[in-house]
Amino acid sequence: MPEARLEDFGSGLAPASDGWFVVNARDAQWLVSEGGEKKPSGSECPFENGEFWFREYGIRLHVLAPGEPNGLYHGEEGQEDFLVLFGECLLLVEGEERRLHAWDFVHSPPWTEHIFVGAGDGPCGILMVGARSSRNIRYPVSEVAARHGASVEVETTDPDEAYVAMGFEPSRRARPSYWDSLPWSS
Repeated sequence: MPEARLEDFGSGLAPASDGWFVVNARDAQWLVSEGGEKKPSGSECPFENGEFWFREYGIRLHVLAPGEPNGLYHGEEGQEDFLVLFGECLLLVEGEERRLHAWDFVHSPPWTEHIFVGAGDGPCGILMVGARSSRNIRYPVSEVAARHGASVEVETTDPDEAYVAMGFEPSRRARPSYWDSLPWSS
């Protein structure tokens, strides 16, 4: 297996060919949704790009500012797992709210309804891993998630419909404004 070629696509390195590679989070491509006119959903380091993506599972670092959800409350056909690396967040899961801290691990079997919301005094970093066996997803209406701006108003299975209706800012290539406070920035 050849080594993948890494290129800077505007906010750090991402694969520009298939193959194995090593990249540090501080040097990797980052996407942000802050600073726009719509609701932000954190910053993320996906370690891949649209053309050269991981076929078996997705893995990313997601950083949330206090009060910021990482998306919309949902359940999906694939298994997901999460590890809080630093900071605090709320896990909204199956209609409940749980406060999480560094090194808390969350296992989410298929169709577990969930979303994360940043909490505490500063950014929260979460390692997110999810199976890519299917793209089937459901966005249910949730009172708990609605209190945090993370629920749809009408249930849907269409991600585009859900995110447009709820006014989330699209991600763009950039480093987050709080980059210097992140553990891998130096």
